[in-house]
Amino acid sequence: MDKKSSPSVIGKLAAALAVCLAFWALDRFALPHPIFKVVSMAALVLFCAGLLVLIFGAIKVASHRGRTVLTILSSLTRYVAAIVILCWGLSLFGVDVNTIVASVGIVALVIGFGAESLIADVVTGFFMLFENQYNVGDIVEVNGFRGTVKEIGIRTTSIMDTGRNIKIVNNSDMKNILNRSDNASIAAASIDIPYPTDLEKLEQQIPALMQDIYSRHQDVMLSAPRYLGVQELGASGITLKFIVEIEEGNIFSVPRILNHDLLLGFRKLGVECPFPQLDVHNG
Repeated sequence: MDKKSSPSVIGKLAAALAVCLAFWALDRFALPHPIFKVVSMAALVLFCAGLLVLIFGAIKVASHRGRTVLTILSSLTRYVAAIVILCWGLSLFGVDVNTIVASVGIVALVIGFGAESLIADVVTGFFMLFENQYNVGDIVEVNGFRGTVKEIGIRTTSIMDTGRNIKIVNNSDMKNILNRSDNASIAAASIDIPYPTDLEKLEQQIPALMQDIYSRHQDVMLSAPRYLGVQELGASGITLKFIVEIEEGNIFSVPRILNHDLLLGFRKLGVECPFPQLDVHNG
């Protein structure tokens, strides 16, 4: 669990327990009334639900699948707590909950049509859990929004992009998902060399340069960068193309690293990147 959120959660648990004990004492020794029982019951249920959520948050799981199950359980606990408080509270006021449940079949059908989106969100959430389409920690792209899955609930999924903006998407709207964490991603970089460069000699020196770059960046590169060959014959130089296998989370940082090391590495080999030049001839 996040260190900043842990104290607030513990504070809420303590407050719920205190309210529970206070109203239980009033009901037991001072002013017996159903309202005190209801409040005491609600505080007790909220305390138990909060305690479960706290336990789920404290469990450290390495796999994305395990973290997904924990977030689903936390979300489910909150919904179950609300339903328990509603049904138990009605029964404490003397309402026959079983009779109500048995007699509202038609009403439930009408409400079901009105809450079609809610039902679709819940059903889709369970299907996504069982089909393992994506998990907490995966990098996904949905309708052009790319980010890391932070939480999967019964109704919604929270996705955070690189700018730490969080987008909350209804589970029923999680369609045409591009899960970029399933396989290794590819980072690409290009560098220009002057036309007079001895290309054959340079290509013999490139493998050693690739191994040197990999040895210094094994924390973000899954393998040594690969030289693909001549990408383009440009106006000012020859463009060489390089790629490297990485994890999707490093898709933006590794190209910058590769560009940096290629520039310095080529300079050590005596090859300077060309730049547009203007030749002026006097008549």
